[in-house]
Amino acid sequence: MAKPKYKRIVLKLSGEALAGNLGYGINQEMLSSVASQVKELRDIGVDVAIVVGGGNIWRGIAGSAKGMDRATADYMGMLATVMNSLALQDALEQVYVDTRVQTAIEMRQIAEPYIRRRAIRHLEKGRVVIFAAGTGNPYFSTDTTAALRAAEVEAEVILMAKKVDGVYDSDPVKNQAAIKYQSLSHMEVLNQGLGVMDSTAASLCKDNGIPLIVFNINQQGNILKAVLGEEIGTYIGGIRP
Repeated sequence: MAKPKYKRIVLKLSGEALAGNLGYGINQEMLSSVASQVKELRDIGVDVAIVVGGGNIWRGIAGSAKGMDRATADYMGMLATVMNSLALQDALEQVYVDTRVQTAIEMRQIAEPYIRRRAIRHLEKGRVVIFAAGTGNPYFSTDTTAALRAAEVEAEVILMAKKVDGVYDSDPVKNQAAIKYQSLSHMEVLNQGLGVMDSTAASLCKDNGIPLIVFNINQQGNILKAVLGEEIGTYIGGIRP
């Protein structure tokens, strides 16, 4: 059995990643792919917590830009993350992975409220925990949620699942000469404004010494490779160990 480099991780999935090639909504094939990869982690004893974005359904910033009250737009975005989380929970349970959804906004009929000690207990019992509804506050992104929850549950690393295979000095879609970084410090990410995550989230990771691995979610098996310590994507947190 392969030995994981990390015992407890937070997997950050963007809403856009769940949309797959549809561009909007939830792609069932992508859900199944993520579920099977998370199952691989559980099979080797890794504690897995997941934070899902909601951009495939609604983006609070986009709504605000069109004149909607920012707080209202952000709350709508939080509800979008709950929809994604429930869909992911269902996909995980279809492959027999015991899963709990915890929401930062109470909605007891469909999910548990977020309680740190309960979340840690679920992880200790081998359950996957999905953190939904962001931090429960407007003006904070799900990137910040991932950083905050990682610190709270004492995760060793945040895996940032993206549509690109790492962090580049410019947009690789628009610039074919873009240079990929193998490793970066948190301060370099902040100073260069590389857009890996928002500055609040990056600062939280820096202050709490939480490394990140940015990699391509579309390649099957990449989540397991990251957890095993293989050199994929971009490592943020200094020199790759």
